[in-house]
Amino acid sequence: MALRQFHRAADHLPLKRGIRDFLVFPHRELTVNFPVRMDDGSVRVFTGYRVHHSTVLGPTKGGIRYAPQVDLNEVRALAMWMTWK
Repeated sequence: MALRQFHRAADHLPLKRGIRDFLVFPHRELTVNFPVRMDDGSVRVFTGYRVHHSTVLGPTKGGIRYAPQVDLNEVRALAMWMTWK
């Protein structure tokens, strides 16, 4: 959805193709897998994502979310929306 919104807005701006392509892709993505010892003594491995969409305007306020059902695409979208905020 974030990409669709971007392309719809970009169609109304005088953006050169290279700039438009640059703004579509995140600057940096981090995927981590980390073990957590649960209360019952078992160990579960969780996956976390952090995405920095753009550093052009300074430090990022990238996408990050803590939730069991989150995926990389959702965090990419959150990071992109933070760039436009």
